[in-house]
Amino acid sequence: MNAPQIIKTSTGEELVVIPKADYEALLHAAEEAREDAADVAIYDERKAELKTEKSLPADVTMDILRGSSRLKALRNWRKLTQAELADAIGVSQGFLSDLESNRRKPSAQTSAMLTKALDIPAEWIEA
Repeated sequence: MNAPQIIKTSTGEELVVIPKADYEALLHAAEEAREDAADVAIYDERKAELKTEKSLPADVTMDILRGSSRLKALRNWRKLTQAELADAIGVSQGFLSDLESNRRKPSAQTSAMLTKALDIPAEWIEA
């Protein structure tokens, strides 16, 4: 930025004169600041929403990011095989496989059994 020039009007008001490129750079910086403020507001809103529910453990989140479904990641986190979890909730391994691959959705009863068998909050089971 070049040094600004300050001009005093006949009424005593001070005006600042800057090169147009500097003025445009200031406008651009102000627009970026507005966008950043909007992003921070969205972040704060989402973070407040998360406080109402318990966050997934980091290991589960990483497994999901690697491509596992949430149910499979939770099962892996609890170190259970499909056969063990299926037996614990009274369904076939094939049915559990369908749930994990999202080919089927769990009923309310199955979700409740999964919640109990995995010892997790109910909101962690995707219905």
